[in-house]
Amino acid sequence: MPRRAGVEVKLSTSHFNLDRMFNPKVVAVIGDKKANGYMFLRALKSFPGPVYSVQIDPNEIPNIEALGFKNYHSLMDIAEPVDFAIIAVPRNVAPRVVADCIKKQVGGVTLFTSGFAETNTEEGRKLQDTLQSMAREGSLCLNGPNCMGIYHPKAGLRFQPDQWTGQGGSVAFIAQSGTHLSYFASMGPLHGLKVSKSISYGNAIIMDSPDYLDYFVKDPDTKAIGMYIEGVKNGRRFVESLKAAAEKKPVVIWKGGLTEEGTRATSAHTAALAESPTLWRALIRQYGAIQAANLDDIIDILKGVLYMKPVAGNRVGLVSLSGGQSVAITDAFATEGLKVPQLSQSSIDVLGQYFTLIGGSYRNPFDISAATLSIENLDRLLNVLDKDNNIDVIAMEISTMFLSRRWEKEPKFMDDLVGALKDFKARSSKGMITIVVAGAKESLALDMREKLVAQDIPTYSSFARGAQALRKVIDYHRRKSQILIPKP
Repeated sequence: MPRRAGVEVKLSTSHFNLDRMFNPKVVAVIGDKKANGYMFLRALKSFPGPVYSVQIDPNEIPNIEALGFKNYHSLMDIAEPVDFAIIAVPRNVAPRVVADCIKKQVGGVTLFTSGFAETNTEEGRKLQDTLQSMAREGSLCLNGPNCMGIYHPKAGLRFQPDQWTGQGGSVAFIAQSGTHLSYFASMGPLHGLKVSKSISYGNAIIMDSPDYLDYFVKDPDTKAIGMYIEGVKNGRRFVESLKAAAEKKPVVIWKGGLTEEGTRATSAHTAALAESPTLWRALIRQYGAIQAANLDDIIDILKGVLYMKPVAGNRVGLVSLSGGQSVAITDAFATEGLKVPQLSQSSIDVLGQYFTLIGGSYRNPFDISAATLSIENLDRLLNVLDKDNNIDVIAMEISTMFLSRRWEKEPKFMDDLVGALKDFKARSSKGMITIVVAGAKESLALDMREKLVAQDIPTYSSFARGAQALRKVIDYHRRKSQILIPKP
């Protein structure tokens, strides 16, 4: 039985090879050049183990060695086993290099090279077919072609030099697009979503999204999975993998190419085949995943799934800082099908004892004045909402434009406000999100969002985004409860 890092792997051979790819001891980069900025080699300066270059161009070798990498003229010249190889050679050379990887028994390969079936040319299709046959016959775990590959920050494995490394996160990301993976990896941490492991897989001639779903659902570091998909090769297998994954972890899917024009674009990008948008929507919902419309939507949904307490009810208590905003937030949440109910009479009686002293409205939605807002009164309001049986989840507006003067006079007020929300989240059984509205105070809004993210409090930049994400998260938990709780 193979072992990695002292842990016995009781899984399939393909899973073991994926583990060699994602947690390699030795890496080889084949064909990296000055024209590419030596991107892969420079990115792998963060990798703690040996990284070898394979390059035959005498004009490139001095620059590679100046970067601190030992260069070989052939992969076969490297004395030790290679767990993971990145191939960045011209497409006509790719079959010879893949043959060496098979002979060398490399654990897995990312084929960065493009120019295959996505070009819709006879030569491109023939070359891709050749590579596919070689990899299948040689049992090579091949990722790509036409992709960026693996980003595993905890292992120091990345494909761009500016990607952060070190402590990993809790979200795995699977993308047919390297750009979307790069965007998620850079944007996610701003929202409390750091990558555990991630991959872009391009044309998917051998390894496809089900392989990575199967791997990430078993990964102990991964708590949720995000996906960008343009198409799948084996629909039945994808359904089986999605169903198994969604039963154990939240899976959020953005399907690219749901329009006629988008379908043409996906065919040119990764040679993905057209599929019915209606079928995709039904499939995602039926098998327990969450559909996202774009990358922002993936991030918004994942925030809610990971950092909001699970809630299946759709009755929302809304808190705003002005009368006009109380109308706007109500319309946004009601448009998404969420309910903004009246409070119970006991709650109204309690709130009536002190709201008349501070102004504003103590009916749902709440209009609490930014000028007179105090932590004590906010605690009172949140506690009432927490105990009210008509409320399932709470959404609070934080307007940095309204609160900026307050913060200038009381610099500690921002931290006190975040502390109050943190304490409430810890003691309440109900879900809670915040909407930080910037107005003309975007820099202050960024500071506020950063403080909320540090406390794992889901925060959104607009009423519409908060409402849409909340509706999708509630719908997800509602469907999960229906699946897990037998009907009488």
